[in-house]
Amino acid sequence: MSDSFSRHLVDPELLPMLDAFPTVVLTEAMLPGMRGRASWFPADPKDADRTDQVRRLIPGRTGDPEVEVLIYRPRGVAGALPCILHIHGGGYVSGRADANEALHRPMAADLGCVIVTVEYRLAPETRFPGAVEDCYAALAWTLANAAELGVDPERVGVMGESAGGGLAAGLALLVRDRGEHRLAFQHLIYPMIDDRTCTRPDPHPMTGEFIWTAHNNRFGWTALLGHEPGIEGVLPYAAAARAESLSGLPPTFIATGALDLFLEENLEYARRLTREGIPTELHVYPGAFHAFQVMRGSRVAQAAERDSRAALARFLNG
Repeated sequence: MSDSFSRHLVDPELLPMLDAFPTVVLTEAMLPGMRGRASWFPADPKDADRTDQVRRLIPGRTGDPEVEVLIYRPRGVAGALPCILHIHGGGYVSGRADANEALHRPMAADLGCVIVTVEYRLAPETRFPGAVEDCYAALAWTLANAAELGVDPERVGVMGESAGGGLAAGLALLVRDRGEHRLAFQHLIYPMIDDRTCTRPDPHPMTGEFIWTAHNNRFGWTALLGHEPGIEGVLPYAAAARAESLSGLPPTFIATGALDLFLEENLEYARRLTREGIPTELHVYPGAFHAFQVMRGSRVAQAAERDSRAALARFLNG
């Protein structure tokens, strides 16, 4: 590995992941196989006993197709619960809502909340704004049906990882600007929020070597936008970092890895949020690259999980 520029910075407990999941160079021909991939983690039967799962087809925005959502609720818990609208990752081109079942069931049970997770349309078949509109439709449906779902409409927030974090951030801006609904929080895990990272003349010298690379980032953004990233006119609902102002956004949690390609765009977003007076919690994990939580037994992944859960507990019960 002598040609590696950042492997010496990787947390040693994460190194086995680099051998088990070698970095690939994304192409459109690879997408069908990627989309068929099941979860990396099998669901624990004990968590299935603690939670109920319901699959629903809900109306899309006017003129759009129906949107599938999965709903998780703690079993045997009455009353109106707080709710997480979850948006999965996958570079805007892959991923499935049901792939997170092993994470969502214990999260719903342990936090005492409802989780609604969105099967949004993927790029390049569906360009912006299809995916974020699907997420908006899911939020609107959740709030409109809060009584039936047993959800407290005052305690509904949005969460996502990677491209899901990008969609969550874009959704929060769309909710703010349309003024029809309100979010209690946004919880962003290494969010993919700035297409201009693809075209920076001075990229960070120690990020983006593993898992999600500069090539894959350009591929994902091009698929979503339908044109090369970095040009003028990209809307903030596609790339949240493009927003002129971040005022009026809900309290925010951002977590990222020190070796993640999105490090600097995430740091900059957090900086701007604090300057706008938005309560913001930021975590940067040394030695961690994109998707490092797959190594659930590592101390850095466990620390990230504790921080994330603690923030969610505060958001949901605040």
